Amino acid sequence: MAASSATLTVDARGHRCPVPTLRLRRALEAMRAGDVVRLIADDPIARIDAPHFVREAGHELIEATEDAGTLIFVVRKAAAGGPGG
Repeated sequence: MAASSATLTVDARGHRCPVPTLRLRRALEAMRAGDVVRLIADDPIARIDAPHFVREAGHELIEATEDAGTLIFVVRKAAAGGPGG
């Protein structure tokens, strides 16, 4: 399953917008193309903000799930030379 292949987990629970998305962005900047990161957040705004950032930056949203108010986004960094690389 895609979620288990994440190479890094960013736990942003307890932080409000825009912190979860900023932490995701920072993590992706430090990763190589094709690497996978899992963002965990509990701010309801992240439900909109994180997928929007991923799409705009050209990365791939592999999975987005919610369990008891905890949001989990699994993102693959775009290939080098692409919009997000």
